[in-house]
Amino acid sequence: MNTDLTEIAGKFQLDGKIDEVTQLGEGFINDTFIIKTKGNSPSYILQRKNKNVFSPIPAMMENIQKVCNHIKTKVEKAGGDPMREAMTIIPAHDGKLYYLDQDDEYWAVSLFIDDTIAYDAAETPELAYAGGKGVGKFQSQVADLKEPLTDILPGFHNIRIRFEQWDDVLQRDPVGRKAKVQEEIDWIDSRREEMLSFWKLVEDGTIPTRVSHNDTKINNILFDKNGEVLCVIDLDTVLNSTVLNDFGDAIRFYTNTGKEDDENLDNVSMDMEIFRAFTKGYLEEAASFLTEKELEYLAFSAKYITYEQVLRFLMDYIDGDNYYKTKSEDHNLVRTRAQYKLLTDMEEKFNAMNAAIKQLAQ
Repeated sequence: MNTDLTEIAGKFQLDGKIDEVTQLGEGFINDTFIIKTKGNSPSYILQRKNKNVFSPIPAMMENIQKVCNHIKTKVEKAGGDPMREAMTIIPAHDGKLYYLDQDDEYWAVSLFIDDTIAYDAAETPELAYAGGKGVGKFQSQVADLKEPLTDILPGFHNIRIRFEQWDDVLQRDPVGRKAKVQEEIDWIDSRREEMLSFWKLVEDGTIPTRVSHNDTKINNILFDKNGEVLCVIDLDTVLNSTVLNDFGDAIRFYTNTGKEDDENLDNVSMDMEIFRAFTKGYLEEAASFLTEKELEYLAFSAKYITYEQVLRFLMDYIDGDNYYKTKSEDHNLVRTRAQYKLLTDMEEKFNAMNAAIKQLAQ
């Protein structure tokens, strides 16, 4: 990268003089850096936002600011620390929530929250429980946020739109892979009506639309040194949809005993102990605002999101691997089969999932 990061950081309203700017993590979507300042001044997170994924970036930053301000108000009323229990966006010197450089790249800065713990995976029921509380707490904090958010990811988790894309790719078969995966195509088509029936409930308002996070991996939750949830971070994907997407994607992520691209399908299953633990933590925070219909479809949302991921991996494979980064010619097919194994295990355990939710929601 030829960009002068110190110059970019200097475009924002920082406290203290900049000491250094260094890369933080690999960054799957955004490029992320930490800004260290001299003396006792705070550190900051600098990100180059991916304009190819999120559009428009200014509206995305407005979404984040609305959510952060709403949460800060809730934290203050509860007697908490809004600077630690919510993200703080740092504006540029011109007052905008971003800086647009000469290469038309968008940059944003937030306050670095120190003395925190983050995890890459929920390897124990205790950690899954804490993660569930984190997702549920976030949703409860924004459950009454009525300001509209800009849809910066049109069609995200909308299975009707996914099917339109799917049908188009199957018709085109651009790299001649369709004949090789007819069995896998049948997996998708056999569940089409079931998935559309669920999404119709979202479309007609039977399942309400709320503020949802849409990236509920546990590494997007910060904990304090005592293991208590501080706040949810990485709010680029916040938008108005069903919060069931957040629950379903978390279950897909937390409970998988194998890897998302595991070649050994014997490794892949849904861990019911982790499921119960996450759901317990989640419902302790979220049961107060969820409707009966949302509770009814909570377990189904895990099948729905996992199914969507099967479809997306297989669609990208048939389309010639244009969306997901791949390590081999069959990488997306490996992912498809691993996620399908997880889906079928969820289907086998579906009654047990519903029973657990019914018990824990009481």
